[in-house]
Amino acid sequence: MYIAMNRFTVTAQNAAEFEALWLGRDSYLKDAEGFVEFQMLKGPETDGVTLYASHTVWADEASFRGWTRSDAFRAAHANAGQTLKLHEGHPVFEGFSTIQQISNDRS
Repeated sequence: MYIAMNRFTVTAQNAAEFEALWLGRDSYLKDAEGFVEFQMLKGPETDGVTLYASHTVWADEASFRGWTRSDAFRAAHANAGQTLKLHEGHPVFEGFSTIQQISNDRS
């Protein structure tokens, strides 16, 4: 498994618009080869800013890299430059390869 995360620092005055943007957009992820799941995470507000993280799980790093070169990726990120005003600086990317996974599979 491979986890791809982007961290965003968002001021309190932009939080509602930032969340609406993410909740209303089409990510085009569901049909991506190797895609497992996505979460948009919201951290606590500190000193008027909130840390958000997009958290995407992939079957492997090659699947994630393939997604970043796809037409669907370009479509999902077509308006990214217009949203820079909603967060401070550029998103901070972090990629992680899974070395251990423990699941509760009682479903």
